[in-house]
This record gives sequence, C-alpha cells and structure tokens, in this order.
Amino acid sequence: MFRKILYPTDFSDRSKKATAYMKQLKDAGTEEVVLLHVVDTRKLHIPEVYAMLDLSVLGDKQASDAATEAGHIAGILNDLGIRTKIRIEKGVPFKEILKVESEEDVSLIIIGSHGSSNVEEMLLGSVSEKVIRKAKGPVLVVR
Repeated sequence: MFRKILYPTDFSDRSKKATAYMKQLKDAGTEEVVLLHVVDTRKLHIPEVYAMLDLSVLGDKQASDAATEAGHIAGILNDLGIRTKIRIEKGVPFKEILKVESEEDVSLIIIGSHGSSNVEEMLLGSVSEKVIRKAKGPVLVVR
C-alpha cells in the first residue's frame, strides 16, 4: 500500500515517534523510507554587522550532524528490513519536503505534528501544516 515513505525529521522527540509507525507499516508493504533532514537556510542569514562570520561553516556542521543522526535512524530501519535512503538538503523546510516528495515519487509522508521550535512555529505557521496543505499525496501526522 505505502511502498515508499518520505520521513522528514528535525530529530525532535515528536519526529522520532514516527519511526514506530514505520515499523508497523513494514508489515503493510513498506519497502523503502526516504529519511530527509532540511538545514533551514533562513536561520543562517545574519545582518551585515556580523558578516565576518562564515555561516556556511555552521550550515555544513548542521548537515554533518544531521547525517550522523540520520544514520542511526537508518540503522534501526535497515535492521527491520526496510531500505533507507538519507537525504540532507538545505533550504526552506516545507519547500524542500514537497520537492523531495515529487522527486522520490513517495506514496506517503510521515511527519511530526511540530518540531523543536514550538514558539517559532506558532508565529510562522508550522512546517507540518504547510506540508499537509500542499502535498500531492497522503500525509500521516504523528502527535
């Protein structure tokens, strides 16, 4: 039924709960999970006063840390017999999630109801809400 799943994660506790659902979906025919982390480039822009700082290094460090964390999750899924592909992207999270949904031709997106920055999401609108509204296919939101 849901052969290929897109699992965007910020590695928050909420998003990690989604792995339990993927374990259950394995029995329903899930073969592959695309594990996606997006380094939010909007947080890497600073005023010119601080231009001497090289924020590309910070973005690269975040991507490296994310790859390590994603590797741990991929190991769990691989042990269950689910192929896992890791993608670390840079950009605006909901836009990158929708782009990867299209590129990977997934049959389901599993996403946490909110990530690590609740206050920011209340002010800007949550990533999961934007994904729900704009995704082409079904979205499972984990509370």
